[in-house]
Amino acid sequence: MLLTAFPVGFFAGLFGIGGGLITVPFLFFIFEALGVDSSYIMHLAVGTSFSIIIPTSFVSVYTHNKYKAVDPSIIKSYAIFVIIGVITGTTFAAFLKTKALVLFFAIIVYLLGTYLIYLKEKAEDINTNFSLIPRIVFGFISGFISAPMGIGGAVMNVPILKYFGYPINRAIGSAAAIGFVIALFGAIGFLVSGTFVEAHLPLSVGFINIPAFLIFVPITTVMAKVGANTVHKINKKKVTKLFGIFLYIVGSVFLYRYFNI
Repeated sequence: MLLTAFPVGFFAGLFGIGGGLITVPFLFFIFEALGVDSSYIMHLAVGTSFSIIIPTSFVSVYTHNKYKAVDPSIIKSYAIFVIIGVITGTTFAAFLKTKALVLFFAIIVYLLGTYLIYLKEKAEDINTNFSLIPRIVFGFISGFISAPMGIGGAVMNVPILKYFGYPINRAIGSAAAIGFVIALFGAIGFLVSGTFVEAHLPLSVGFINIPAFLIFVPITTVMAKVGANTVHKINKKKVTKLFGIFLYIVGSVFLYRYFNI
């Protein structure tokens, strides 16, 4: 967990992802090695990931905001629809089996990675055509999909904001802010749902593992700041492609696990 926390925090700040895309796979393998009930391994990894993302994404957003890379208006008019999606997705995830969650995770990550790798950079000006209907639809979808995956939603919200004309740095900063909202409601949802199904997992409250939370948070919050500062010094086109390649790697790991569960 200590070794994992460093890259989790760095990539959280670099890509505005909250760290769930790395945290979930590693926690999955750690909990599996520790002999946690196989019926709830993925649920515990996802719920714990959300709890870790809350402070990590807060630091990431704070740092991105210093570079004026966070759009407050998109947060105010988008977050409510994301929250509705998270609550719905959390309920949906509580009743899925671990193997189904793993496959769901891998497919979504591959699709988003493909989009980013082949995405062409748009103009720097923000496209103001991100109207109410698209915000409702994409907000709900990103929240709903993020919940079963234990992520802050940036893997969807960065591509979404890019599609509507945001430059990559501003898309990442704004997605990190949305990720904080997703993590907060996702953690609450998995805490409640884990209690509801009476999982009785060791050293855990609902689907949140306390030791993992205490080990990850101090390291990831520091490294998130390092990553957020780094992204503003890298060529924007390279950041977009790196994000896509990163998603391919994560998707491949989970696809491998799907066929070996």
